[in-house]
Amino acid sequence: MASDVEHLRQQLEYRKRFMEKINDIHSATNLNDILFQLKDSIASLFDAERITIYVADTKSMVLVSRVKSGSEVTQISVPINSSSLAGYCAMSGSVVKIRNAYDQHELSMINSELRFDSKWDQQSGFKTGQVLCLPMRFNNTLIGVIQLINKKNGDEFSSTDIGYAGELATSLSIAIYNIHRINSSSKLIRQKSRYNFLLDKNLLDENDIQRLSAHPDANVIGLDLLLVRELNISREDMAKNLALYFGCEFIGFDPSLPKIAEIHSRIKAERLKKERWVPVKIENGILHLAMEDPTDLGKHDMIRFVYPEFKRHSFTGAFRDDIERFIDQFYMIKSNVGGSASINELISKLDNGDEPDVEQEVQKVSEQDSVIVQLVNKIICDAFNAKASDIHIEPYPGRNDLLVRTRIDGRCKIYQRIPYKYKYALTSRIKIMANLDIAERRKPQDGKIDFKKFGPIDVELRVATLPTAGQLEDVVMRILASGEPIPFDRLGLTARNMEVFDDSIKKPYGLILVVGPTGSGKTTTLHSAIARINTPEAKIWTAEDPVEITQNGLRQVQVNSKIGFTFATALRAFLRADPDVIMVGEMRDGETSAMGIEASLTGHLVFSTLHTNSAPETVTRLLDMGMDPFSFSDAILCILAQRLARRICPDCSDVYKPDAKELEELIAEYGREDFAGAEIDPSEITLVRPVGCTKCNNSGYKGRLGLHEILHGSEEMKSLIKKKGEVESIRRQAIADGMTTLKQDGILKCFQGLTDIKEVRRVCIK
Repeated sequence: MASDVEHLRQQLEYRKRFMEKINDIHSATNLNDILFQLKDSIASLFDAERITIYVADTKSMVLVSRVKSGSEVTQISVPINSSSLAGYCAMSGSVVKIRNAYDQHELSMINSELRFDSKWDQQSGFKTGQVLCLPMRFNNTLIGVIQLINKKNGDEFSSTDIGYAGELATSLSIAIYNIHRINSSSKLIRQKSRYNFLLDKNLLDENDIQRLSAHPDANVIGLDLLLVRELNISREDMAKNLALYFGCEFIGFDPSLPKIAEIHSRIKAERLKKERWVPVKIENGILHLAMEDPTDLGKHDMIRFVYPEFKRHSFTGAFRDDIERFIDQFYMIKSNVGGSASINELISKLDNGDEPDVEQEVQKVSEQDSVIVQLVNKIICDAFNAKASDIHIEPYPGRNDLLVRTRIDGRCKIYQRIPYKYKYALTSRIKIMANLDIAERRKPQDGKIDFKKFGPIDVELRVATLPTAGQLEDVVMRILASGEPIPFDRLGLTARNMEVFDDSIKKPYGLILVVGPTGSGKTTTLHSAIARINTPEAKIWTAEDPVEITQNGLRQVQVNSKIGFTFATALRAFLRADPDVIMVGEMRDGETSAMGIEASLTGHLVFSTLHTNSAPETVTRLLDMGMDPFSFSDAILCILAQRLARRICPDCSDVYKPDAKELEELIAEYGREDFAGAEIDPSEITLVRPVGCTKCNNSGYKGRLGLHEILHGSEEMKSLIKKKGEVESIRRQAIADGMTTLKQDGILKCFQGLTDIKEVRRVCIK
């Protein structure tokens, strides 16, 4: 008796897992979701070593599948004939079950012409044994074939396996058919015919439809409601229009309808909102459903599959917002009508409680945890709107709140504290968005988030996770800049620096380096320089990690060290691609540096960056990396060192004349001899200090400006490099050649009222 109960429990548990996978299949929006993301989890349901899902191309009479190995995708084509098990299954429309694929006698018992194609086994090293093939058909049309290979325990595929595989084939057929139907339909033709009633009444015209189809809110609230909002069309007219178009009843939200608990328990609210349909009532044995598109045949079949006990289903139309209100009412969800919630409103929804268990919290985070999803989206959107460069997620052990900080204009500030209970959930959600392993918390990971897939803004974020004490992980997200390069004359270079830099970038060959710490604007400066010489006559190749700024006319390449495509590899490839100008994102190693110098000596203008503190120190750094001093000295045109300081807010700055003590300190920091040679009248000097206003968020600073020093590759400097001169000797020669140091450039910009001395001291030493 006890064993029977246990067996029944196992069957129910298996059925539950199976139905969850069926729901995932019907939620898939493209074939890759099925062929790549769901495939392995489907195989595990049958305890199979492998599963192949073939899609039929009946015009070419072949079955096609895709196999992913690492980042490589291989397409497999199998003819629909008896030369393979899957091909025979498709041709005959029958189930094929084989104990040993290599036993030709067993194959001949099924069909005398049946053969097993072992080429894939030979290529992959995998050994096929037991095989179960089932055809997928919908509306008497061949959709494809499912092929299960090798039970892990060595047993044959059972009749139970065949039964469940048959259900799976039915669901896959519906899902794949629906995906093909949606992809092949013409969206524009459907939109024009969709609004015939309103067009005939002159309530809108086709230009309105085309114009508002491109509106950013069209994907958020739907084109129907966008037309209602923007053109002042009444909901009643739009409802009548859609009822005529769909040929069915169109209903509005009815708060008096009771919840159908058993019906709603079979499917999640999040899925209903995503697919935009909901069961609303049962009347005379008929299940009534409200749908945004009541003519969606794929959803009809899926609904009949989920609710098979109803012989009849009534599909009625409804507006998207009414469907969401029905779902909120039936599932007791508090609706967030009136726009996006503030960060404090979202945090108030997070329930404080006991210290969470790591595994439980990580496992419960998914695409459907709505408050966590909204919270992460809100953090990213607010950081982007505040022009932050980085977002820091910092959890602490015990009952200490999670801290979120943003870096704005180079300085970190606290953005929000989030209840400690969600320290695992928040980091796991970000890792899901970045396609990282949420179960791996022992080692650092890095990835990228294409945020337009998750939120309303089109921005990419570079994500880095680092394990910290207490089984926790910090997450740092860099908001990647995008758009056009800054005009060259807005880089903030002094007259002498601009003259040297401009003269260098117009040379036909040589090496130009921009140096400084991470986040000091090196890439921005390089792109501004390259934009100045970007003409149809010049072939310009760039290797970057990542590509942040794009320009027409450049051939831009993103390196990927994970697959061995490094800066050195890219540079080697560029030299075979007929370049005039080459930009290498960073000289990280001796090989890249040596190749860059060699390229600059063979008729190419080479731009690159390096992480060094100053222009003179760059010379000794490269020599220490093993560069030949003679080749390097011949190649170098100039080295630009750069820092970013916060700019004083122009709306609230306080202009004042410094007292004698402050002026004396500034002159001493600048260097008395250099100050005397700068021909600056001390009595005319005025400074500015930060005050704070609403436009700068009461910080007194708004935006950033560059501080620069340029080492010119003069003949005297080249001679000193050949002798491997010390840093101090190189610095003295650079100053003799006219270089102003980073701090001197910063002090000059203090005199211009652009920043203050505190900012200069913060980013500069000499």
